[in-house]
Amino acid sequence: MDTSLILAIESSCDETSVALVRDGKTLLSNVVSSQIESHKRFGGVVPEVASRHHVERITYVIDDALSEAGVTMQDVDAVAVTQGPGLVGALLVGISAAKALAFAHSKPLIGVHHIAGHIYANELVEEMEFPLVCLVVSGGHTELVYMPEHGVFEVIGETRDDAAGEAYDKVARTLSLPYPGGPAIDRLAADGEDTYKFPRVRLEAGSFDFSFSGLKSSVINAVHNAEQRGETVIPENLAASFQASVVEVLVEKAIRAVKEKGAKQLLVAGGVAANCGLRAALKEATDREGIRLVIPPLDLCGDNAGMIGVAAHHAYVRGKRDTLAMNAVPGLSLEESMTV
Repeated sequence: MDTSLILAIESSCDETSVALVRDGKTLLSNVVSSQIESHKRFGGVVPEVASRHHVERITYVIDDALSEAGVTMQDVDAVAVTQGPGLVGALLVGISAAKALAFAHSKPLIGVHHIAGHIYANELVEEMEFPLVCLVVSGGHTELVYMPEHGVFEVIGETRDDAAGEAYDKVARTLSLPYPGGPAIDRLAADGEDTYKFPRVRLEAGSFDFSFSGLKSSVINAVHNAEQRGETVIPENLAASFQASVVEVLVEKAIRAVKEKGAKQLLVAGGVAANCGLRAALKEATDREGIRLVIPPLDLCGDNAGMIGVAAHHAYVRGKRDTLAMNAVPGLSLEESMTV
């Protein structure tokens, strides 16, 4: 029962992805069809456009993933799919495809939480050692998650307003940078200095929550004030100052969470985990504190079905099964998502 071959589908936002994952450790294939070029002109993801692209691509991506893995549906033990959170129309495309495959081939169906997938991407790098803390940073989520064992999630901190990735995108638009804004800000920041000294929002003493809305507003105000005074904004320095504020708070709270929880590992997950400034700061801090840091490679930081397959493996061996009545849940709770 501890062995499995999972076909996993991820379609929660603007990537259509299908993967074949063996025993939760080996990616036989992980095909990702990105929609970034389609959404660039809008400056962000348009849900209706994303859903239509998923419909157009899903069957092709399934075929490509099976072909690349060198397996057929007869070899598959279970079909897994992102159930939420995400864009409801986008989720429904993946869920409909997963249900069709599960029904047609008499395979078990397993719904997976999107953030659980991001966390479990780390198992493709290093085996999880419990208890652990995971820093989740993406376009829609910024959370600190404590895991005492497989499949058990306790959200000990989360954003009260903008997620880190959302703040990056809004600041990028202020600087007229292309979508997605995170990578563009990261590249600019590498050539700048923290000259603006934006606020570090730590909230109440002892809190693990985050807030980036005020920081975003500070950056926008700095740009508008400079324009009104006829001053030249140095984009590199503005980007570096913004990123320094975000990274300092993320790293500080993550390190404190590890210490307070007695965690054996600090995991990082989500699209912003690809940020070079964050990765460097986390490595420096964890080296200094003697904490084991695990970060996925860049190709596993963004949305992909491989991570969904890894999370599904652990649910599968615990006996989790869903029925064909499973529906998309855009606001699915992480803490309740992996219960059998």
